[in-house]
Amino acid sequence: MSEGLFDLPGASGLTDRSGTPAPLAVRMRPATLDEVVGQDHLLAPGSPLRRLVEGAGAASVILYGPPGTGKTTLASLISQATGRRFEALSALSAGVKEVRAVIDTARRAAAHGEQTVLFIDEVHRFSKTQQDALLSAVENRVVLLVAATTENPSFSVVAPLLSRSLILALQPLRPDDVRTVVKRAIDDPRGLGGQVQVSDDAVELLVQLSAGDARRALTALEVAAEAGDEVTVEAIEQSLDKAAVRYDRDGDQHYDVISAFIKSIRGSDVDAALHYLARMLVAGEDPRFVARRLMILASEDIGMADPTALQTAVAAAQTVQLIGMPEAQLTLAHATVHLATAPKSNAVTTALGKAMNDIRDGKAGLVPPHLRDGHYSRATKLGNAVGYKYSHDHPDGVVAQQYPPDELVGVDYYQPTGRGAEREIASRLEKLRAIIRRKRDKA
Repeated sequence: MSEGLFDLPGASGLTDRSGTPAPLAVRMRPATLDEVVGQDHLLAPGSPLRRLVEGAGAASVILYGPPGTGKTTLASLISQATGRRFEALSALSAGVKEVRAVIDTARRAAAHGEQTVLFIDEVHRFSKTQQDALLSAVENRVVLLVAATTENPSFSVVAPLLSRSLILALQPLRPDDVRTVVKRAIDDPRGLGGQVQVSDDAVELLVQLSAGDARRALTALEVAAEAGDEVTVEAIEQSLDKAAVRYDRDGDQHYDVISAFIKSIRGSDVDAALHYLARMLVAGEDPRFVARRLMILASEDIGMADPTALQTAVAAAQTVQLIGMPEAQLTLAHATVHLATAPKSNAVTTALGKAMNDIRDGKAGLVPPHLRDGHYSRATKLGNAVGYKYSHDHPDGVVAQQYPPDELVGVDYYQPTGRGAEREIASRLEKLRAIIRRKRDKA
């Protein structure tokens, strides 16, 4: 069922079943812990993961991290632990029926004292029903679950399964780690066996292109090596259209990149904001999603410091709808630059939050009688709208009059900053409040 995923390097791992050489990344998969590079934080002596690999651990694990960081390798090493059967399922092809069949087989093996390691690749693609089918077997240790995912398990794995497993986060490989993997592949008999010359500059380019993904570096090396007996920078550049963008629209990278985008705009770093925007656009992110986030940010983080920011964000969203991509990407960049360079204020956000908290705390008194609706019969007899002052009848358009309920007279929710347009608003607001809140004039 593993379909060659866990074939170890060696005589049987160098070719597939048809005799075709296995991909370089598969041939170079570490066969022992000593060959594993990176993830030192998870492989310290006595750590849960090391105990699993050494055959002593009993806890199920979810390996979470970017592609090419060693999730499948570690699962492969765990599968070799002494006295354990191994089963593998891919979430792309297995359904509930296959899951239950594997568990039934594992139960029969457990009755004879044989524990089963069940590896599930891309577990985030399992439905809730499929994940629920695993719970009893994992809880009762009928199977030792080793699951791999590129997505944050908090978003993609059901809570009961999370609570029964160790969550181990793998980190992108460091440049030195990728460099070690590349050089090993160049010299090792399982790899190129020293038959291809690779320049130092080419090695460094592979490290750079990898972005912490060893599989990507090895794939690029293999493609370039097929072109001749020497791998140069030019050979690598000719064999690759472009480096793939590390971004998954359905995974946690989606949330991480949009979070960094918003925080960069909030922090007024226009260059970082444009980087993250470009990253999303190149990866094919839905431009409507980006536009919606810009509209939210315009009110949440800029507000009245630049009242035109929201207008720009809304115009960008409308442009996305009207003309679509790729032309609308310029409008999104326009809006990003405007919002990133605009003065920032969360005074509107804070003001609304304070007002809503007061409502939740029960501070929602009666509407003052003179502000109530007076457009129906008997309204005047009830005192509604009696004594209301029409602002436009006064020279300044502002009159002394109570507007909030009695419990909230004198409460200041909106506190403008001294940034951007709010500097002028703060001065005007002080005068407005002084007029509105003074005692009834004698006129």
